[in-house]
Amino acid sequence: MFVKDVTVQNQVGLHARPATFFIQKANEFKSSIWIEKEDRRVNAKSLLGILSLGIVGGTTIRIIADGADEQDAVTGLVDLVDSGFAEEAR
Repeated sequence: MFVKDVTVQNQVGLHARPATFFIQKANEFKSSIWIEKEDRRVNAKSLLGILSLGIVGGTTIRIIADGADEQDAVTGLVDLVDSGFAEEAR
C-alpha cells in the first residue's frame, strides 16, 4: 500500500471535469485506488464517489493505492492534482 497527501490546487476543486480527468488517469493503473477526505474514503475510479466528497480548492486529500503499480498510480495522480488539471489555462 502506498499513500500520499496532496492539496487540490485549482479553485473549483474536483468538480465534474477534473474528476473525470482524475478517473481516466486512475483507470490507467491496475491497483485499487482510493481518495480519502477527512474520515470518508471512496473509490478513485468512481465519478459519483469523488463528487460525493465535495472537494473544493485548498482541500487536502489522501490518495491511497494498493497493487502492483501502486507507487506509480499515486505519483501520477498527485502530479495531476498538483498541475491544477490545466484549469488555469482556460
